[in-house]
Amino acid sequence: MFQEKLIAALYKKKRLSSSLIADLADVLAISYDAAHRRISMKSKFSIDEAVLLSKYYGLSLDNLFQGEDHVLVKKTKEINGFAGLSRYLASAYGSLSEHEAATSTQIYYSAKDIPLFYTIHPGLLSKFKSFVWLNLLTNEQEASAFSAFKIAAPVVENSRNLCAFYENTTKHEIWNDTTINSTLQQIVYFFQAGLLTVEHALELCEEVKELLARLEQQCTPKNELYRIYYHELLILNNNVLVADERQQSLFIPYTMLGYFITKDVRTCSNALDFFKHQLKNSKLLNTAGTRDKKMFFNRAYQKIEFYKQQVLSSQDFSYL
Repeated sequence: MFQEKLIAALYKKKRLSSSLIADLADVLAISYDAAHRRISMKSKFSIDEAVLLSKYYGLSLDNLFQGEDHVLVKKTKEINGFAGLSRYLASAYGSLSEHEAATSTQIYYSAKDIPLFYTIHPGLLSKFKSFVWLNLLTNEQEASAFSAFKIAAPVVENSRNLCAFYENTTKHEIWNDTTINSTLQQIVYFFQAGLLTVEHALELCEEVKELLARLEQQCTPKNELYRIYYHELLILNNNVLVADERQQSLFIPYTMLGYFITKDVRTCSNALDFFKHQLKNSKLLNTAGTRDKKMFFNRAYQKIEFYKQQVLSSQDFSYL
């Protein structure tokens, strides 16, 4: 029964100009005769072969194996130190790389926090975020000052790969006035804990401000590759949907950095419909006009100044 369903799904997904037998021989690295035996039901697909075919054709094994109320997911790597962080970033890049790094690939991001791709760019903010993650997710950095923190080379390389992928796609980000809060609160928290110097705390606040300034510059009517939406009411959750012409992937957070990933067609389709509905109920800042765009970004800049004053006032208080 499963083999019949899989073959029927393969025929629906194959390109009109291609031969299914030729495709199977190529994808599975088997002979034409072996591919023909599988198509004619004389031989069975192994589980590994079924997984390879599902990835190539963008099929959902969820729909073939299970009913409507069950969805198969995979999860990102656990973080248990620098090695774990490097594996996590490599795994995330591997999942994204199943889609083409091109403008035809659409990414929808429900930005509860500043999108990950902006906080792993080379710089002090990227270093600080790694410091925060390792402090909050492991015991490796316990009582270690930020000034002594060093980033391992594999983490930097995997971060670059993720950033490069994101930059080459078409992005739809939904933000609200609280999106930057967690990053600013982390800066103040580690400063007050004595693990971050006042100079670094202020510099990090400035990097957040510079990041927002870059996004504001990109937020123009003609920029079709970057669309930022403002939603006052929606509770954002860091869900990410990646969609290209062949397949869709939904990334659902379950910890600070941990994600469940599913390619289930029905689930991803529902998520896409939800995203598009929320975009209609949001304000597209690219085309909203100078006043609305300036109001959004100015509120963010004012909030950054407020947190900088918290750092400075704490510094002044320390001399009393």
